[in-house]
Amino acid sequence: MSNDFLLGGDLPVSRLGFGAMRLPTNTFHGPARDPETGRAVLRRAVELGVDHIDTAAFYTSGDGTVRANALIREALHPYPAGLVIATKVGPTRTPDGALTETTDPAGLRRLVEENLETLGVDRLDLVHLRIGGLAPPPHGESVGARFEALAALREEGLIRHLGLSNVDAGHLAEARAIAPVVTVQNHFHAAHRDDTNLLSACEKAGIAYVPYFPLGGGITDLSGDRIAKVAERHGATVPQIALAWLLAASPTILAIPGTGSLTHLEENIAAGSITLTGEDLADLG
Repeated sequence: MSNDFLLGGDLPVSRLGFGAMRLPTNTFHGPARDPETGRAVLRRAVELGVDHIDTAAFYTSGDGTVRANALIREALHPYPAGLVIATKVGPTRTPDGALTETTDPAGLRRLVEENLETLGVDRLDLVHLRIGGLAPPPHGESVGARFEALAALREEGLIRHLGLSNVDAGHLAEARAIAPVVTVQNHFHAAHRDDTNLLSACEKAGIAYVPYFPLGGGITDLSGDRIAKVAERHGATVPQIALAWLLAASPTILAIPGTGSLTHLEENIAAGSITLTGEDLADLG
């Protein structure tokens, strides 16, 4: 199993990256976390070999005082060579801190420019068009106009690569007819495998599949008997086995576990050294 993936044909990244969502707060509407701890987590992640960070301008604490993009810039700018920062546009914060969705294609330029400014870059490595906010994917809803708007920004040189988030096979086909899609970021983990067909399609097309909520997202408890059994066999934790399973499930998967804890960060990164056996995979189903 390779530990690397060539993103978009020109950006080599480790298949175990880092998600920045939990740096400002543990929940979307929760209290702010200590920003210095967040910056320390980011620096340590890079020290441990992370070269793919997933973020968004709407990743903020409930009161808006701590922002993931700001922490990334403060901790890591000027960015080390080879570090890929992926962001997403679509959802945005209302003045009262709630999340809403930007469906107007013209509004996406403002969101891209916000990410450029807050990350302190002239070009974004990877921008996902996120549809449906945090709700299930709106199957059948066209992404064409919005993806065309992002493709135009890519032609301007503001974006290097484009991806999709919270989509189905129809959305992917529609977007690929407009511009290359290098990543799909959907809800998928060891206990939520509904997206297996789209994962297979991405693998065949050489498109990276980036599961969000790779450890359940605080929504799903992964500590069932099957994962616990394999974890005990390896002297590992349940989250480590869940991450190892993702990396074993497909060579196109890039895992981006997020945390605001140095201890959990090191535990997550250590999962990359776990090799699951055939017996393990059979036990995990």
